[in-house]
Amino acid sequence: MPIKVRIDTDYLDDGPRLDHRTTWFVAVHMLGVYAVARTATDGDRHFMSLHKWAPTSAPPTGLVRPVPVDPKGTKGPTRGQARGPGWRQTSAGLYVPAEVDELRVEQRIFEQASRLRGSGAVTAWASLRWQLATFFDGTSFPEAELLPVPLVLGGNAFLRPDPRATISRAQLPPAHRIRARGVWCTLAERALLDEMVRHGQLRQAVVDVDMAAAAGLVTVSSFQEFVASIGPWTGVPLAREAAVLASDDSRSPQESRMRLVWVLDAELPVPLCNVPVFDLHGNLLGVPDLFDPVAGLVGEYQGADHKEGERHRSDTAREDKFRNAGLEMFEVVGGDLADRWMVVERMLSARARSKFLPAHERKWTLDAPAWWRSRASCRTRRRSG
Repeated sequence: MPIKVRIDTDYLDDGPRLDHRTTWFVAVHMLGVYAVARTATDGDRHFMSLHKWAPTSAPPTGLVRPVPVDPKGTKGPTRGQARGPGWRQTSAGLYVPAEVDELRVEQRIFEQASRLRGSGAVTAWASLRWQLATFFDGTSFPEAELLPVPLVLGGNAFLRPDPRATISRAQLPPAHRIRARGVWCTLAERALLDEMVRHGQLRQAVVDVDMAAAAGLVTVSSFQEFVASIGPWTGVPLAREAAVLASDDSRSPQESRMRLVWVLDAELPVPLCNVPVFDLHGNLLGVPDLFDPVAGLVGEYQGADHKEGERHRSDTAREDKFRNAGLEMFEVVGGDLADRWMVVERMLSARARSKFLPAHERKWTLDAPAWWRSRASCRTRRRSG
């Protein structure tokens, strides 16, 4: 077992940073010494309660910083040890113990970030994930293949090519860099732009903005302002188009993809997302993924976790509440989005069945009662405090 000596330190680096404090451990491994970084933030207790599909992830713990070879074998492996089975090379000249999980997304980011010197930064999906945006998981969609970690160097900096990273020498103004838990990252808005340039797909670009907004890293308007401020960069036309279609209120990638089928393929009016709907007595009916208030139509994406017993019962009870209030419904389940036209037909059929009631005949309302406004205010104060 490693022997851990705890050393608390604030960041000593100059430059913009996030308001975090890092706890460092120096662990003595049987084949050498390596550093383990754990981040502590004021929100640790909040992160402990996050659902696995929450758009914000918990700060990573137990990450291992790569180290160079050490002739004495005290601060790193000797050259002989580095060639043996006890150590894994992370990039040219840097190593971690072999048991460190090379597939863990945060570890992959940390290993490549350790190569940066001077003005470089982690960017695109890796920057967003390092800033705790859950759904940027380092895999391609829909293939689910591992993506190399994107790095941007700026200027004339050089890094040796490595298949585990992509290296860009695009310009990187100082204002586009932040320090997050010991790693230089691009600003979230810049990271979004670089991610769009990486894949070049409109629908995925919209999902990217939605999920960065869901994680609290950007808003649609802040991204639009950033794009407007940088002039004719690569990717700007795609970014502008994506921002027009994006929403601050989506909570999962599949919700966003369902909304895009509604808007782009079914050519229906832009819906509301995750808005609370109440009965006329102030009781919450539910918070639908997609809501068309003109038609009185609820759209729900049902992922794999909705099949679990208690969650399925809750979904069924909520559907009953919606229907009893005169609302029509449709569902999209895992795999359906691969056949967009089937989903379009389902959406159009459900909208044709909808009642389109005038406001005075509805049994539901979007006007939040006092108890809901009070609870929302408390949540806002907790987040801001």
